[in-house]
Amino acid sequence: MSKIFPKSANALPLQIVIFLVVLAGVATAAVTYYSTPKYLRVGYQPIQPVPFDHSLHAGNLGIDCRYCHAAVEKSATSSIPTSQTCMNCHSIIKATSPLLEPVRQSYATGVPVPWVKIHQAPDYVYFNHSVHVNRGISCVECHGKVNEMSVVYHAKSHSMGFCLDCHRDPASRIRDPKDVYDLNSLALADQGPEGLEKAHRLVKDWRVKPPQSCSGCHR
Repeated sequence: MSKIFPKSANALPLQIVIFLVVLAGVATAAVTYYSTPKYLRVGYQPIQPVPFDHSLHAGNLGIDCRYCHAAVEKSATSSIPTSQTCMNCHSIIKATSPLLEPVRQSYATGVPVPWVKIHQAPDYVYFNHSVHVNRGISCVECHGKVNEMSVVYHAKSHSMGFCLDCHRDPASRIRDPKDVYDLNSLALADQGPEGLEKAHRLVKDWRVKPPQSCSGCHR
């Protein structure tokens, strides 16, 4: 038998075990990185049917987020603006611009503009916009500085870890209610010791207790 298998074959079982361990480690690392929202979603910037410039509307013109996303304070979804909302201004401003033809067609026919959704929570995740904004969480915490984006892109990972970081320490993200829709404002915790103290007071007064269990977000 020893003439069939060389002496070096004795080390083969150990080599196979080491190979499998390394392979499992590489596979785990690859899945952990390449299958996360941070890799798959951050930077996603689809071409929209109408080139809406948020840095102009929300930034330079200072239009409140709620004018277009009217349901954000009352609903789980922030709502996409209807063509009627757009035409409130653009029936007068740039009324004949060829770039706005899809909006005019939508307004005339009642067929929604086929906007491409950028931020999409998985079906197994429950997220309610109104709960967050009505307790001092600004749009910028989840969507980034949209008021500086000429073309909106997916700026934050929205991974489970991303959400839990906030749920475990809401005082670090919370804002004064009047600053929620001011995308240039700072979280209270970033405004010095007095701001941090106020943040903790708001968390206590509002009874902010974000769920950290699986059932809180996976319903």
